[in-house]
Amino acid sequence: MCKIFICISLSGLFLAGSNSVFGKKTKDEALKPNIILIVADDLGYGDVGFNGQTKISTPNIDKIAKEGIVFTNFYAGSTVCGPSRASLITGRHMGHCTVRGNPKWTNSGNPVDINDNDITIAEVLKQADYSTAIIGKWGLAENLSDGKPLNQGFDFFYGFNQHSPAHHYYPDSIWENNVKIRIEGNNWRKKETHYIQDLFTEKAKGFISRQNSQQPFFLYLAYTVPHYELTVPGESKAQYQTLNWPLREMKSGHYLHDKNGHVTYAGMVSRMDKQIGEIIELLKQQGLDENTIVIFTSDNGHAYDNVQQEFFNSNGPFRGKKRDLYEGGIHVPLAVRWPARIKPNAKSDHISAFWDLLPTLADASGCNIPANIDGISFLPTLLNEKQKQHEYLYWEFNERNGPVQSVRKGDWKFVKLNHTKIELYNLSTDIGEKNNVAQYHPEIVKLMERLLKEARTYHPEFTLERISRKKKK
Repeated sequence: MCKIFICISLSGLFLAGSNSVFGKKTKDEALKPNIILIVADDLGYGDVGFNGQTKISTPNIDKIAKEGIVFTNFYAGSTVCGPSRASLITGRHMGHCTVRGNPKWTNSGNPVDINDNDITIAEVLKQADYSTAIIGKWGLAENLSDGKPLNQGFDFFYGFNQHSPAHHYYPDSIWENNVKIRIEGNNWRKKETHYIQDLFTEKAKGFISRQNSQQPFFLYLAYTVPHYELTVPGESKAQYQTLNWPLREMKSGHYLHDKNGHVTYAGMVSRMDKQIGEIIELLKQQGLDENTIVIFTSDNGHAYDNVQQEFFNSNGPFRGKKRDLYEGGIHVPLAVRWPARIKPNAKSDHISAFWDLLPTLADASGCNIPANIDGISFLPTLLNEKQKQHEYLYWEFNERNGPVQSVRKGDWKFVKLNHTKIELYNLSTDIGEKNNVAQYHPEIVKLMERLLKEARTYHPEFTLERISRKKKK
């Protein structure tokens, strides 16, 4: 299928003196912004200081929040990484997305990737002459075919096409563009020599340094921290090893964990924070800081913290974690910094989700927003202007305990498990989803049931039938 786009240059509009969605702008303000989208992997809402974390140090991420805007009602595309990232990159929620589950959690047992019919953020931005790169975990090309980044609008790729190789931090090999290359000296079993997060950061800094002032760039920096396996170089553990934290002993298996879970987890997050600080500093050195949008978020809720005996309080005030459609599994941190346009110390309770990122970045770059997506641009919220609202948000998930569906409409959150059990929560008074009030609000339940049906289209691989382990290949 041929992908067709229309893009309008904001620069032309502004230099002509017309009023855009931004209002009348100066020549400097009219320049298309650079964009850096940083996505952590399995980082909980409460794992960052700006959302209340006290044990893990995240000063650079917190500075992005302080110098920009924090969203308190932002959601991932799914509660696991594959479909969540597909939602982010294509602007569609789980009812319409090509990828609605992690690899092999399909009816056939075969992985599903995004394809040529999907329009990605990178493809939209290419129409505005953006230089585009994805560095880190792509995870949308399990079949190593149409889903590969260079087939989806990216000029440069360094990272993991598939999920399983991304489970190790000292991989023997990595993809650079369409070639799988050896990382000299690395041994994933012995956890030697180059920590992949460090290589991601160096590649990101190299990409930024190569950009010229005449062409805007889009960098999708998809870090794998703090996804299992839990391991990090010793220097990142040092600040936590003297705190006498209780030992949560981690056992090695598929994931070659370091023994001390708490110290390792905190060290991984802080190492990522330090590297994000290096990227912000490079933007300043390159004179790119003012007109660069930096977005920080996570692909789903946390996997590490024990919700029965919390140590980091990774899910903040929420119930559940990764693989839940309760808030702890999908409610994620979001901070956006754009010194030229966003006022510092801002906060918004606007309800938004991963599928809103594509239209927001299209809007900011001056491109027409593609048809047939579910997202709504939240650029007006970034600029403190009147914002259009979603009628509802929708998720579905179908692994061992599935199928599960969920809808949020305003303050109401509806969860349906295995097609039978229904739960209704009023998030304005019960953010922890502790009190199921479905029996008291039959009219709301009826509305939510209708939305569950309206929200999704048929997909032969994701039919919300129970997927057994025997059926999964």
